[in-house]
Amino acid sequence: PLLAAQIGSELQKQFAILPGGRGIDGHPVIFLPEFPAFGELPEEELQNVLRYLTSVPSVAASGEGFILIIDRRLDRWAAVRATLLRIAGSFPGNLHLVLVLRPTALFQRTLSDFLFKFNRDEFKMKVVMLSTVTELHAYIDPGQLTTELGGTQQYCHDSWISHRTAIEAFALMVKTVAQTLQAFGTELAETELPNDTEATVDLLHKHTLQKDTMKEDLKVALSQGRRLLACINEPLQTDPDYSMTQDEMENLATVQRCVDGLDETETAFDDFWERHSTKLEQCLQLRHFEKHFREVRPQLDVMFERLSGFSEVSISPAHAEHVLRELSSHEEKACVRLMDLALSLASEGDRLIENSHYAEDSIRPKCSELRGVCEEIGSTLRSKKGLLLRARELHHALEKWCEDGILLLANQPVDRCQSQDGAEAALQELERYLDTAALHTISDRGAICCQYEAVLNPQLRDHMDKVFQKQSSVQEMFEKRRVSLKKLAAKQTRPVQPVAPRPEVKSPLSSPMRSVKSTRHASLSEEEENLAVLRRHVMNELLETERAYVEELLCVLEGYAAEMDNPAMAHLIPSTLQSKKDILFGNMPEIYQFHKRTFLKDLEAYTDCPELVGRCFLERMKDLQIYEAYCQNKPRSESLWRQCSDCAFFQECQKKLEHKLGLDSYLLKPVQRITKYQLLLKELLKYSKGCDGANDLQEALSSILGILKAVNDSMHLIAITGYEGNLSDLGRLLMQGSFSVWTEHKKGHAKVKDLARFKPMQRHLFLHEKALLFCKKREENGEGYEKAPSYSFKHSLSMSAVGITENAKGDNKKFEIWSNSREEVFIVQVMNILVCFFFQAPTAEIKTAWVNEIRKVLTQQLKACRGRPVCFALSVSCNPLAARLCSKLSCVSDATQQKSWNKPSLSADASEENDGFSSGEDPMTSDIEDEVVKKLAPGKYSVVADCEKAGPQELSVKSGDMVQLIREGEDGQWFVKNLRSGKEGWVAAANLLSLISESKSSQSLSSSGRLPFLVSLFALCRDCKRKLIAHFVLQMAASLGT
Repeated sequence: PLLAAQIGSELQKQFAILPGGRGIDGHPVIFLPEFPAFGELPEEELQNVLRYLTSVPSVAASGEGFILIIDRRLDRWAAVRATLLRIAGSFPGNLHLVLVLRPTALFQRTLSDFLFKFNRDEFKMKVVMLSTVTELHAYIDPGQLTTELGGTQQYCHDSWISHRTAIEAFALMVKTVAQTLQAFGTELAETELPNDTEATVDLLHKHTLQKDTMKEDLKVALSQGRRLLACINEPLQTDPDYSMTQDEMENLATVQRCVDGLDETETAFDDFWERHSTKLEQCLQLRHFEKHFREVRPQLDVMFERLSGFSEVSISPAHAEHVLRELSSHEEKACVRLMDLALSLASEGDRLIENSHYAEDSIRPKCSELRGVCEEIGSTLRSKKGLLLRARELHHALEKWCEDGILLLANQPVDRCQSQDGAEAALQELERYLDTAALHTISDRGAICCQYEAVLNPQLRDHMDKVFQKQSSVQEMFEKRRVSLKKLAAKQTRPVQPVAPRPEVKSPLSSPMRSVKSTRHASLSEEEENLAVLRRHVMNELLETERAYVEELLCVLEGYAAEMDNPAMAHLIPSTLQSKKDILFGNMPEIYQFHKRTFLKDLEAYTDCPELVGRCFLERMKDLQIYEAYCQNKPRSESLWRQCSDCAFFQECQKKLEHKLGLDSYLLKPVQRITKYQLLLKELLKYSKGCDGANDLQEALSSILGILKAVNDSMHLIAITGYEGNLSDLGRLLMQGSFSVWTEHKKGHAKVKDLARFKPMQRHLFLHEKALLFCKKREENGEGYEKAPSYSFKHSLSMSAVGITENAKGDNKKFEIWSNSREEVFIVQVMNILVCFFFQAPTAEIKTAWVNEIRKVLTQQLKACRGRPVCFALSVSCNPLAARLCSKLSCVSDATQQKSWNKPSLSADASEENDGFSSGEDPMTSDIEDEVVKKLAPGKYSVVADCEKAGPQELSVKSGDMVQLIREGEDGQWFVKNLRSGKEGWVAAANLLSLISESKSSQSLSSSGRLPFLVSLFALCRDCKRKLIAHFVLQMAASLGT
């Protein structure tokens, strides 16, 4: 159907209107006012307007037929005739009557009267010619006519168009809302309920949004309808006497009917949505219930399985205590929490059933199942706990008297019993304890079996037999001790009386040596028994603390680490802690699994033979190295903890666990545990001397101490900054410590001290297998593990190019390390630069340990060098003397290569890039020189090289001077007199080898007389940079010196 909005421009021309009046018989009236251009109207416009106007009245009124009033009073008959013919051919509705107000001009009126009679049949409709509007009133009441036709009806064409447009728009909106509601209702009715929580939440959210949109459209339509009603009723509000036309009344009824329909639709929609949303919410509740059920039910099964795995009996009092404590912890933490969660879920299911949930048949069985499993777990827990309490009671009844008695015997001091009063006191203590035997020992085995039948298994029965035997043994031990103490207490002090000497008669039966041996054997047996008791106590402590340690690790992992993945606790975790569980806890899960599954069981296997437990540690020593990774991560963990220690998450976890201490105390447990092992092993070793496993205990203790050292060293290594290479390439870290360090640069034979190094530098040294690192220790900031120092890398020495002097500057806490690198020689060309480092250790013992370790490294390098062939070629072009010597040396080179060096501290490097020898093989950096220097003897020598003094007490000499060695000092220096200048002073023994050669009148350094020659030869070769020749000269000199 056409709408007013579609033909608004045609309606605005006003060539045809529907004022709303009715004929006498109720026929709708369409009025065609004067419109001179009517004949020029396009046929489509005329058709659209007439079709629209005929569609406005109700169907019933339209069926009665329309009355068409044509006003042509100012027109001509020809126009009237054309209008009638056009209407007759194009009027779309039922036309009841056409009333024509003919032209009023005399000629046109006469013409119309005459011609109308001849053309009436041509119009094919009932046409009445009227001369005046008064004649019109005979057909239509004036109240139904507009003022133009002499009526009283008020009509505004613009208002009529506005009303029609609004009414039609409202009707269209109502229709659209109705269709949308119908489609939405169909969608809701056909929607299947999802099977998971997320989909249900999404569906409920989607439908809620759609519902809100529908409600908003309904409200808009209702608001527009009410405004339209007010607009239609507006004339009545302003003029109570206003009489509505029939069309206005129909419009009012139509709008009112639409508004009422919208109200009913809204009410029905609300009811439908209430039912649908309730079902969706119940579906969501069901999915939540099912999800929680699927989470809790397997946990209950795991809990029951774990609970079933707890032993109902025990093999020792310590084991009974451990199982009971673990079971109690299990009950208080895991069981109670999980059972409360399961019962709470069952109660939630009951509430859903009470609220008439549509899935009652699915919820009820699950609630019953949860309650049944919880009851079964609770019953099993109570049963096992009761049996374990009985087992513990039995163990105490069996073991207590014997253990206390053995401890009493072990704790009685032997020295106190040597006196009469001490022996009497010990005897009384012994007899008081024996008086309690009747109350605490077990005499009736059958009664015990009947009383504890529920917890007696074959192992426990065998243990009971052993306890009966042990009681007898303990009573026997007490009896022996009592007899011994009675003898000691009964000794009387006799006065000394002079007697005549008698010949001594020795009886083989009463030999004093036999008595001593018997007494010593009894004493040894008793001492061994005491040591065995002490070993058992240490072993019990090891096992008890190990079980407690495992429990504490589990508590931390379940109470803190697992809770970080709990969605219910996610809102309590700060952003700085999210996704950082591995940093906070390190490899604690790995440590827990190792101790729980492996180490604890291995230790328990040695319960009856504590002296052999060292084997267990040795077998698991590689596994124990996992603590190194934990300790290396500890500073990061400590830093993260300090950032988040006050957050609600940790407080809530601590509250649930009922811990008095915070998480940081438990994160320290692994560090404390690995340290505790060496203390327990020391105790066991002290009480196991002479036993079969003593060597294993000693080795295990050394290995644990090695792990602790490696852990400590790794903590320092990760704090090194500024080193560009890879520390792992330097080999294993052997030692590390802080020293006072001086540096000197030796040029030729003179010393030039670094002006900036008169004061010692504080350096932290790291001795690796391949290098020695010098680092500066930075200030320690923070607390706890954050207080660990950091080290700035400063310098490094390759161990393949260093030498060592054990005593430097006459101080037993100082030693010297020196290096002669080929790179430095190349840069300064002729100058032979030797960098020396003087170290002062905190104590002489520390210095000795470092010197020994460095010597070991150099010895290993030397052995590695000997295993490789040395290929070389000698160039003799630079020095004729060297050329002459080459031929002489070639005959002894093979022999000298086979000589072994006495000192193991020589630096060595057989790398090809160093031409088959190291820069450390220079005479100034080789300990073979020390071997020759030790053969120096007082006498006269000629100087072959210049040497400037490096201090006020030292002596300067020049080539050609004659010197006399007077005496050797304690600090490796010789007191020398220059015979040319008459001056006296000190010269370092390390320099004398290269400075002097024996004069004809001086003393010989060796019986062969060849050693001075080799010394001179060595100095010459060194000055000519023929290091390889000098190397063999030194080997020969060392051989001669030896």
